[in-house]
Amino acid sequence: MSTTFDVWAPRAESLTLVADGTQYPMTRGEGDWWSAPDAPAPTEDVDYGYLVDGSDTPVPDPRSRRQPEGVHGLSRTFDPGAHEWQDVSWRSPGMDGGVIYEMHLGTFTPEGTLDAAIGRLDHLVDLGVQYVELLPVNAFNGTHNWGYDGVLWYAIQETYGGPAAYQRFVDAAHQHGLGVIQDVVYNHLGPSGNYLGQFGPYLIEGKANTWGDSLNLDGPQSDEVRNYVVENLLMWFTDYHVDGLRLDAVHALHDERAVHILEEFGARTDACAAELGKPLFLIAESDLNDPRLISDRAAGGYGLAGQWSDDFHHAVHVNLTGETEGYYADFDSVGALAKVLEKGFFHNGTYSSFRERHHGRELDESRISPLQLVVCTQNHDQIGNRAAGDRLSDTLDQAQLAQAAVLNILGPFTPMLFMGEEYGASTPWPFFTSHPEPELGRATAEGRLKEFERMGWKPEDVPNPQDPGTFASAKLDWAEAEQGSHAKLLATYRDLIALRNTRPEFRSVSFDGVSVDFDEQDRWLVLHRGGTAVVLNLGDAVARVPLRGADATVLLATVEGTDVLEDAVRVPARGALVVELATT
Repeated sequence: MSTTFDVWAPRAESLTLVADGTQYPMTRGEGDWWSAPDAPAPTEDVDYGYLVDGSDTPVPDPRSRRQPEGVHGLSRTFDPGAHEWQDVSWRSPGMDGGVIYEMHLGTFTPEGTLDAAIGRLDHLVDLGVQYVELLPVNAFNGTHNWGYDGVLWYAIQETYGGPAAYQRFVDAAHQHGLGVIQDVVYNHLGPSGNYLGQFGPYLIEGKANTWGDSLNLDGPQSDEVRNYVVENLLMWFTDYHVDGLRLDAVHALHDERAVHILEEFGARTDACAAELGKPLFLIAESDLNDPRLISDRAAGGYGLAGQWSDDFHHAVHVNLTGETEGYYADFDSVGALAKVLEKGFFHNGTYSSFRERHHGRELDESRISPLQLVVCTQNHDQIGNRAAGDRLSDTLDQAQLAQAAVLNILGPFTPMLFMGEEYGASTPWPFFTSHPEPELGRATAEGRLKEFERMGWKPEDVPNPQDPGTFASAKLDWAEAEQGSHAKLLATYRDLIALRNTRPEFRSVSFDGVSVDFDEQDRWLVLHRGGTAVVLNLGDAVARVPLRGADATVLLATVEGTDVLEDAVRVPARGALVVELATT
């Protein structure tokens, strides 16, 4: 717990600390750090805030650890060292290709809390995943949203249970043999409850990204802003025992310094890992297709462990659904999917029709591992940013859902699932918010409706994000997982993940062992992983698929009716199978 109530506030002319109802004048010190010399040292559960420039209403601490009355209320002290950790036997494997499970706490369980999520960890253990990735948990205004409108990055949202519950969750996950990845947002702040501007130049007005003003990473007085962010990043590792962080939309981080903030993140994370004596890692979300993010710092890269590759999602989505609108247009071929599987990126310096320019850069396959690319067939963005928040289970039949699973789990990359995907959840996952301010709520709802009306959607088909029913509709129905086709798909996911976890060719660290054969006309594809072949018939007719070896032994088939021939397999429409080959 902090030993003082010191706060950085270069913009303030006067500051008064209010702690448990008592006011304490503050004095400006070196570097524009203010202190309250007459205030007692913080103890557990002190409610406090700051009166800025004579204001009558105290505002929260920029480094607040708790906001029990919401982001507009007083901060409350919290001692992260009070928790008695029980995870001493946990040994993180680092980022080595294990399956990641993306989870939104508010909709993962009916209760929507960290403690309730603990009760579902056995399901994830049985599934065979290695990491749980939590969508952002930073304090935001309201009771529920996706998490990307956080305004106090050091505080855990109270509706999820607060910081003590977060520690219990991570501790329980580790005791179950599961690692934890936390999604963090450093590219913008939410629209309500952001008081940082009263203290200092945390944001650069006029340099807005898609979601608001950019963080001040390279302007005047940006040294302390960078410290604010870096120390927050390290907090997850030291105070909460998190194993890795997913960095949201790093392409929106504006930084023209010689040492980019991502390079600093990578270096400080590696130093923290050495100090703690355990693996720690960072995964960047980026649509730039820029291998610099995951290249070694010695070679001029940023040295991050991994990055998302949206091209994989797009190629799989188009080949299974047939959708070709917008950014999907370039991926309308089996060849596009084959290229992504072999090269990591589809756009690696090629022309992007959606962007109307060339995009991306080729990976150096001798220096970068395919396991550094995190891929998925569904995630919170790709589902939630659709007008109705519909999942693949609304579009594809069971055979195609199994094909998506095969491509994701047995591909050469690090696979990620979105909660409920493993059993073909029928519940949607639409965009939802709970802005208490009527004007903000109305603007959010109207803006989303106008966006999709321009695309031809009817108003009645676009859920109102402010309607509590929209949020309620996104909660998983766990009874489905034990029923009919849902249970069958779940069994397929378990079998696929077991194959990935037990056969080393599916965790290969090199692109050398990855090659693809395909036929555009007959729409089949064979992914070779060492002596194993993953065969998919993406077409609507039976396909005879030639194999490079002989004496094929079927390890897994997703549909009935597969025939093994001398040097080929006959695969039913929309079928997939995994075979072990004995070369002649």
